[in-house]
Amino acid sequence: MTYLVDSHCHLSSLDYTTKAFKSKDEMLSRAISCGVSHFLSIACTIAEYQKMAEMFRSYPNIWFACGIHPLNLDNCPDWKDDDLKAVLKDPKCVALGETGLDYFYEPEKRKAQMDSFARQLDIAVDLKKPVCVHAREAHKDTVALLRSENARDCGGVIHCFTDSVEMARECLDLGFLISFTGISTFKAAENVREVLNYVPADRIMVETDCPYLAPVPVRGVQNEPAFTRYTLNFIAKLKGISQKALCDITSRNFSELYNVELKVPPKIKCEFSDYKIEKIKDLPFSS
Repeated sequence: MTYLVDSHCHLSSLDYTTKAFKSKDEMLSRAISCGVSHFLSIACTIAEYQKMAEMFRSYPNIWFACGIHPLNLDNCPDWKDDDLKAVLKDPKCVALGETGLDYFYEPEKRKAQMDSFARQLDIAVDLKKPVCVHAREAHKDTVALLRSENARDCGGVIHCFTDSVEMARECLDLGFLISFTGISTFKAAENVREVLNYVPADRIMVETDCPYLAPVPVRGVQNEPAFTRYTLNFIAKLKGISQKALCDITSRNFSELYNVELKVPPKIKCEFSDYKIEKIKDLPFSS
């Protein structure tokens, strides 16, 4: 059976008081109604991980990742390696991240970001955990650290990719996957579509990064896992392959990277290709 994975979402950051859904179960039902059946929920601090794990630990089709995001260093400037390692040993936690570099918002904190990222890459290599990398306006330093810290030995993904074909090539050469969000559907994102055309399908994953970056045609609302379908459909059309084929490929990429088995989750009753994104409009709790 074909499953679609939202390979990077922030489930504990969603607003559960909207017209669209009033609970985590309604949010997941909306996703499943569109064929999105498995999820990697990301925490950007250790404290956030504890909240996220409490909310979603009982769901067998949701896995976790935890890292110290470069824009969260002010909130946890003295984070300890041992504390992060303890979280990463949770069986539900399949990756380290979100970590990386962001010079778009905080270029003045370059050294602190690089030091934190290097420490986390060392932990990922030591524990053999794939790493979810955030990289914004930080091409050269990101690739340099991935190389110097031997990130090839743990593998990972550059999530929400918005950089150049050159950076994509360098990351692919290091064995990393490239993940795309709804940004690929934005009119101004020609550079992202150029990268999408360059990266082979067997090195791609699809994500929402929700609650951020809702894709066309739902820009302006809170992003949610159900909307993974919009991005998948767009990418499939761009690359000239069927939605089901791209779903098969990206889900297999996810399963292999994180060493998880995609099993039949609750409420799945038919093949991915039988689920339509339009069905979300028919749900009683839809806005």
